[in-house]
Amino acid sequence: MRKKLNLTEGIYPMPVLLVATYNEDGSVNVMNAAWGTMQDRKTVALNLTQSHKTVQNIKERGAFTVSIADADHVAEADYFGVVSGNNEPDKFKKSGLTAEKAETVDAPVISQLPLCLECEFIEYQDNAYGVGVIGRVVNITADERVMVGDRVDMSLVNAIAFDPYTHGYYRVYERVGEAFKDGLKLK
Repeated sequence: MRKKLNLTEGIYPMPVLLVATYNEDGSVNVMNAAWGTMQDRKTVALNLTQSHKTVQNIKERGAFTVSIADADHVAEADYFGVVSGNNEPDKFKKSGLTAEKAETVDAPVISQLPLCLECEFIEYQDNAYGVGVIGRVVNITADERVMVGDRVDMSLVNAIAFDPYTHGYYRVYERVGEAFKDGLKLK
């Protein structure tokens, strides 16, 4: 038997993405954006309203980075979601994390996080079906500690996901199958 639930952000897991930009004074701004995804191999979509300092910065600089939050930095990731850059201009500094300039875009890379997508701003969409920043991924970098040979090992990334039903964060790392292979057994 199935039970009816209240409407919520019902897709689980939701990624915990940390979107980083530079403020007008060159300081680093970061926000937690659980509402984001890849539209295709080279395009990222983030459901962010224009009121976010991050969106203002993206439009001004034409660039942003998206880092995958990990279990070692849950407190910092959550802090970036509960504190607004509009109200706390030094929130990145207060986090204790550090950043360096991205290789290809005018945006910061959070040094402590394992994976980072460097993105050029394409457009901002605002219509009846949602709002958001669309960006072109132009570079992806990974910390060597999460690499095995020339590939990223997701179990080493120790990524976290947001659970919209209980407002919890969970690790996402155990491999349970082979994509594009396991289903072939049913052919």
